[in-house]
Amino acid sequence: MSSEDQALFVAAENLCVGMYVFIDLPWFRHPFSFNHFKIRSPDQIATLRSLGVKQFRIDPARSDVKNLPATVSAPVVVESSAPVDESSTDPETLIKNARVARLKERREKMGQVEKAFAKAAGIMRNINRNLLSRSRECLEEVGELVDQMVLAFLESPELTLHVMGEKAGGEEVYYHGLNTSILSMMLAKDLGINVEQGRLLGLGALLHDIGLMDIPDRVLKKTDELTHAESELRKMHCEYGLRIGQKIGLPDAVLAIIYQHHEMADGSGYPKALKSAATHPLARIISVVNYYDNLCNPTDLAKALTPHEALSLMFAQRRSKFDAQTLQLLIRSLGVFPPGTIVKLSNDALGLVQSVNPQKPLRPWILLYDPEIPKEEAVMVDLEREPDLNISKAIRPIQLPATVYDYLSPRKRVTYYFDGDSAGKAGGS
Repeated sequence: MSSEDQALFVAAENLCVGMYVFIDLPWFRHPFSFNHFKIRSPDQIATLRSLGVKQFRIDPARSDVKNLPATVSAPVVVESSAPVDESSTDPETLIKNARVARLKERREKMGQVEKAFAKAAGIMRNINRNLLSRSRECLEEVGELVDQMVLAFLESPELTLHVMGEKAGGEEVYYHGLNTSILSMMLAKDLGINVEQGRLLGLGALLHDIGLMDIPDRVLKKTDELTHAESELRKMHCEYGLRIGQKIGLPDAVLAIIYQHHEMADGSGYPKALKSAATHPLARIISVVNYYDNLCNPTDLAKALTPHEALSLMFAQRRSKFDAQTLQLLIRSLGVFPPGTIVKLSNDALGLVQSVNPQKPLRPWILLYDPEIPKEEAVMVDLEREPDLNISKAIRPIQLPATVYDYLSPRKRVTYYFDGDSAGKAGGS
């Protein structure tokens, strides 16, 4: 017997508060946020009855009604399929229209941040190409870029977190520096860092990997496990970066970041195996953020961790490696479910975390999967405004059907979540 044959249907006139109801209509033909939900009010019942549906499919297991009214075992054909009247004064319609307007405005702002991010990557590309030949000009440009990043990204951190991992236009190599710089500067205020030190932090983050210019591509771009000799050569980028930085006249704090960004709090890092007390305070911040971004965005994307997995690994298993205050603030800023995490909601809907609310880390914005809604018009839901919805669990992208994965477009929008079975093996620069 099919699930359709086993379905339970209730006549529209018998609907009551507490029933978990399914609306077997396209999303755009009714004013509710979701196609299935638990009825909370008589107003919702009145709206449901106005849809022209004689009988509604319900889920007894998720209903709070003990004695269900008389039911039937087969659906009745919908009598009306007229689109929702946009001018209706129905409360649910008004709520939905307002929500759609908010989402439209949010998409427009997000698009602006995305363009700014792509522009910043292009600027970094040009700077890296000319860093040695036009060092003075390039340093001025980097400094200006840091100032522009503060204005473009830090004023809307929740939107910036959404686009940080986007790798478009062939600028992949420069996005790690941008990610590290933005995240570091986001933490600077809470860490009590003044404006000048914050500027040096951003500058150091952008340039922390300049030593990679002297590492052969065969090593940099290798996705297989590095040999011991290759690994030791790659580690030399800290030494090479220090030399380049000294040559072009970088400030001492930036030089420290370049040289020490792979040092760990417990002395397990390189190139000098220094513990926290022996490293520069700004380098300790970059060390945490750099490690996180490398877990999420390694050279071999098959080895990448989800944002949730990366933070969990760092906190639960490798906490001793990092400055405790910086790690705690990073987790608080990114949320329990960082942007890019695919989640299952309490109503069984699937979605992609878009941005977080640091004050309410369990109530982020979610991009919802709904095959009845065009991908370009996908619904984003602010869980802070949906009190009946909660995140049930995080889901690895590899567990998703291809259609769902494509709809949510994790690779296009956010790359902090490419999954692999090799947790903790992700490489880094």
